Amino acid sequence: MPKEITVDRQGRIRNRVSMSDTNLLLTITILVFFILYLSAVLFLGGGFTKPQNFLNILNNNAPLIVLSCGMSIVMITGGIDISVGAVTCLVCMTSAVNLEQQGGNILTVVLIGLGIGLAFGVVQGFLVAHLGIQPFIVSLAGMFFAKGMTTIVSKEPVRVTNEGFLAVKETRITVPGLGAPNKLGQYIPAYVEVGVIVALLVVIALFFLLRWTRLGRSFYAVGGNSQSANMLGINVRRTKFLAHVLCGLLAGVGGILYFLHVGSGDVANAAGDEMNAIAASIIGGTLLTGGVGNVAGTFFGVLSLNTIKRIVSSLGFDEAWWSNITVAAMLCLFLVIQSVVLLRKNKK
Repeated sequence: MPKEITVDRQGRIRNRVSMSDTNLLLTITILVFFILYLSAVLFLGGGFTKPQNFLNILNNNAPLIVLSCGMSIVMITGGIDISVGAVTCLVCMTSAVNLEQQGGNILTVVLIGLGIGLAFGVVQGFLVAHLGIQPFIVSLAGMFFAKGMTTIVSKEPVRVTNEGFLAVKETRITVPGLGAPNKLGQYIPAYVEVGVIVALLVVIALFFLLRWTRLGRSFYAVGGNSQSANMLGINVRRTKFLAHVLCGLLAGVGGILYFLHVGSGDVANAAGDEMNAIAASIIGGTLLTGGVGNVAGTFFGVLSLNTIKRIVSSLGFDEAWWSNITVAAMLCLFLVIQSVVLLRKNKK
């Protein structure tokens, strides 16, 4: 934690350890997640007591974790990217058509996903950083373009039957010691999908990038105050450009993981995931104004978001609007918390 210099009434300078805004919001996010999940275990029981239930949250949301991390990078620099869901959908449809109609394989799927994501990141990053167009407008155009291109690739759903791809899709990685007996008394080992491993590696890599690299510090500096960052010798345009490139690339990775999870291409794939990514980033402690955020918090933001949805469903409120109302309430709570942090920051 950083040291804060203070002066007492006698005029003596004292150092005391203070918690940064990023660490404060991260701590709040982690506490909220554990309170939610422990409450579900204690009061609802059932599937929440089984380790596989928690692992299934990771299995089902590995793509969203990657998308949310990319969103957090852009939001830390003071921008936003609402095209990530549509890019994910485009990657899924293009990959499905490549496998089923063009004789592709898992390597071509990876190249397609990375290529599409990188292309969107480079174009949108150039428009935002070098032409000064608002990120919301640029990514809105990118979202419509990606949706249109998805329909051009194929209007009908494409289910993949490629054996090599299905072998990777059905791969399960056993987690030792977390299995449980089924109704017949047979021990069933707990498992995660390949996408979970990739998502966790992405979170770890970005955590190190933001915390211990010059580029990561530049992201925070530009988001906190771009004019001050420029005066400190930071290339603001280059930093914003790289943030959007990284977000686009992660959208491509998220598209690959989504495709590995569902195994098909459909125009409805990843619908609304851009909003879920923004919500997870905010719940994870990333400020909309930029300069504050952490991908570890974003990871727990995704877990909290989906835990509350499962709690609502377990209570018998299966209609979609109940989940939406609950998520809206969580967002309002965390926006209030962020406002308090901003007031604290301004007073300093």
